[in-house]
Amino acid sequence: MIDHPETRQDRLALLMQRLRDGALHRAEDMAADFGVSVRTIYRDMDALGRAGIAIEGTRGAGYRAQARLTLPPLNLTETELEVLHLGLAAVGAGAGDMPELAEAARSLSERIDALLPEDGPASAAFGFADPALAQAARGFRHMPAIRAAIRARQKLRLWVEGLDKPQDIRPLALDYWGRVWTCTAWNETTEAFTELRLETIDRLMPLPGLFLDEDGKQLVDYRARR
Repeated sequence: MIDHPETRQDRLALLMQRLRDGALHRAEDMAADFGVSVRTIYRDMDALGRAGIAIEGTRGAGYRAQARLTLPPLNLTETELEVLHLGLAAVGAGAGDMPELAEAARSLSERIDALLPEDGPASAAFGFADPALAQAARGFRHMPAIRAAIRARQKLRLWVEGLDKPQDIRPLALDYWGRVWTCTAWNETTEAFTELRLETIDRLMPLPGLFLDEDGKQLVDYRARR
């Protein structure tokens, strides 16, 4: 019996270490050692396989890992995960006449997705798995301008898909939700808080003048309402 790992990532890392000894390991034995169900071990084996670990074996017979290039476990911050996704999405969207690069980016994103926590804001499909969100990369071009406006407390005028007229906002924060970026803002056009998905922004323009803190229009006020 071993100490039960606290997170799924920890369990997957320990399972990978065990499987690399070359011996066959039964799912029932691993489930008992890690304090989870046999069904969970089956799912973990599938996840390791999707992550690129060469798993050999079948349910009922046992599992082991074949030798292949592997990297040690990494603990990433949400910002580091955001940077990783930005790079993969940029390659996937801009590979042009190099389809092997786009396919490698897609494959890598799926492997990362397989190892992400089962809950939390990054638990949604990480890479390119959901075609409905394939346009998320469109919003990347606006991120530098929005980040700069947040730091400078600069108002922005946005032209947003589906809205007839531009929106004047006070950008307050950028949030990352597993491949989707949103901007939390006080919308001066509607006189209400709003969360805008960056890929829905067609274009933006900084407005003259800076905004000051006002009661009811700050990020702390928005979070207090949630």
